[in-house]
Parts: sequence; structure tokens; C-alpha cells
Amino acid sequence: MKLFHLSDLHLGKRVNDFSMLDEQEAILKQIIDYIKRESPDGVLIAGDIYDKSIPSAEAVQLFDNFLVELAKLHLQVFIISGNHDSPERIAFGSRIMDVSGIHLSPVYNGEIAPISLSDEYGAVNIYMLPFIKPAHVRRYFEDEDIVTYTDAMKVAIDKMAVDETERNILVTHQFVTGAATCESEDISVGGTDNVDASVFSPFDYVALGHIHGAQNCGDERIRYCGTPLKYSFSEVHHQKSITVVELGAKGDLNISTIELTPVHDMSEIKGTFAELTDPVYYTENSIVNNYLRITLTDEEDVPDAIGRLRQIYKNLMRLDYDNTRTRSNTIFSDGGDTERKTPFDLFSEFYEMQNNAPMSEEQREYMKKLIEKIEEEIA
Repeated sequence: MKLFHLSDLHLGKRVNDFSMLDEQEAILKQIIDYIKRESPDGVLIAGDIYDKSIPSAEAVQLFDNFLVELAKLHLQVFIISGNHDSPERIAFGSRIMDVSGIHLSPVYNGEIAPISLSDEYGAVNIYMLPFIKPAHVRRYFEDEDIVTYTDAMKVAIDKMAVDETERNILVTHQFVTGAATCESEDISVGGTDNVDASVFSPFDYVALGHIHGAQNCGDERIRYCGTPLKYSFSEVHHQKSITVVELGAKGDLNISTIELTPVHDMSEIKGTFAELTDPVYYTENSIVNNYLRITLTDEEDVPDAIGRLRQIYKNLMRLDYDNTRTRSNTIFSDGGDTERKTPFDLFSEFYEMQNNAPMSEEQREYMKKLIEKIEEEIA
């Protein structure tokens, strides 16, 4: 059985005030073309369909068009909500769409029933578990000791009563301990949202969403496919792709990828204003039309640098300086670095700056629990 694994479409996302809708429409068309060519039996989409819980009308229309194209191909599609999605909005119409082969995860209610596909080796049971927090699971299992995200995931999986003699796939959206992150992901304070990979032992493949770089978590059986597009400059060196999952008999798993090519790639360039505006440089540089982060090394600020540079580099998203002045300003000098830091990290730095000493271990644990509690209450 062949399955395509996708996640983190983030439809409607804006990057540095640039709308990604046209790029997203093009990459979804490319995915449809690969589906037609490769003829998978199903598609797994592991959450963060939209970039906001209340998506724009244009983002909803784009996803609707994508689902219509998938339905025309008569394959099974499994979609869950991620932390950026509204689970209620993703679940809307799910019982009607089931008959078209489009399966949408319901809002978590303590019960996850698999949808079974079959091939010459028997059944493949696909479990769809949307993004969950400990509070979501505690609501239905008050007698269970659920404190951490690992606790919550373990209880949710245990209650599925998975038949491990058959082939089983889990589609979920969580942060697995040890995964390599980048600045465009929402990772909770102090690593409190970590899920230990050991809880996934009943499954032959775990299709993960949430992390933007494609990677295995310990082994190929537990995998993030990554985003189909680059959504921050921390992803510049990522190769975006579709993960192709092929299941044979029980225990027989093969993972491969199909590279995706965006209309406009994302790149970073660095130099003086004179160097970067020299026609010899930019007429011979293939990245001139890419989405760009430009770092100027001039010691003095260049008047209207971003406007003048955009006359050449029309997709300039971000302009920074790297010079004696910026290198000497060490406190929160890098906006991108600040974006990557969690609220816990920022509070820790603020505390140390105010008190000339780091927090004690007791204070650190208290703040982690306090911030996690606040996050759960506002979720």
C-alpha cells in the first residue's frame, strides 16, 4: 500500500507581510500532479491545514478546491486538525464527506475509531488523532494520572485498543522529543509539550505534523514530512518534499520522498549596498526573483535601502545590517532569534537581566507550570 504523507499547509499564511496564497495554490497543484503520476492509495495530511483558527475566505476556498481535486481521483484522504486549526471547523461536514473518501478528524472526545483500508496483505488501520493537550484528555479520563503531554498521548493511544497483529498507522500533530525545530513553529515553554516517541510503539508508521523540517524521530517509522513550502528564513536550507510511505507485509516499510519545487524559492544574501546593486552581481545571480533576506554590511545605514533594493529584488522580505554597531548590541539584537525563543526563555533572560543571577531550579519549575497552565486556559 502506498500513501502520501503531507502536513502543515498553513493555508492563508503571510510571511513578512507577503501573502503565500499564490505560492500555496501552485504547490497544491504540483502535489495533485504527483498524485496522478504516482497513484497512491491514500493521502495523510497531519494538521495545520490553515495558518489561523479562523482562516480567511481565500484560504478556505483554496483548501476546498484541493479537496475537490483529491475527491475526483477516488483515493482515501485522512485529515486532522493541528494546533493552528480550529478542530470544530476542520470537523465540519466530516460525516457527509466520508462517502467521498475525504475523512476529517472529529473534535477529540476520548474515542478514536480507525478507518481500515486493505490490500493483499490484509487490513491497514488508520487512526486520526488531532492535536491534543493534557487538559483535552483529562476531560474524558479523570481517573488517569495525566500531567504531561506524554501522559496525555499515552492514555489517548491506550484507549484506542490497537490490534498490534495488524498494520496500524497513526496520523497526529505533536512535538516529539528530540525533533529539530526552526523559528516558524509554535513550541511550548521549556519543552513542556514534548511527547516521548516510546508511546507510539503500537504503530507501524506515525505520520507527524507540527515540525517544518522533514525528519525521522529515531527511526523511519516515526516521521515528520515537513511543510510543502518554506515559511521562514530558518528554513532556507530545507528541501521541501512529499513523504511516500509504502507498506508491505507486517514490518515491511519503505520511506522515500518526492521533491517539491516552489514558484519562488527563499534565499539569503549578504554584502555591501554597492556590491548588491552592482549589475554584474545581480544580473548573473539566479536568486534575484527569490523571496530574500538581505543583510547589508555597510557601517552606516543606507537611506531608503529597502525601497532602493526592491527596485532590483522585488521579493525582498527582510532587511538586516551586520556591522560593528549591530554586533555590539547583544541584548535582543536579532529579531529572528527572539521569535525562536519561547515565553519561558524570554522570561528567564528578563529575570537574569533584572537580578544578575539565573532562576533557581525551583523557580524554573514553577514558571514552567504556571505558563503551561495559562496556555491551556487560553487555548
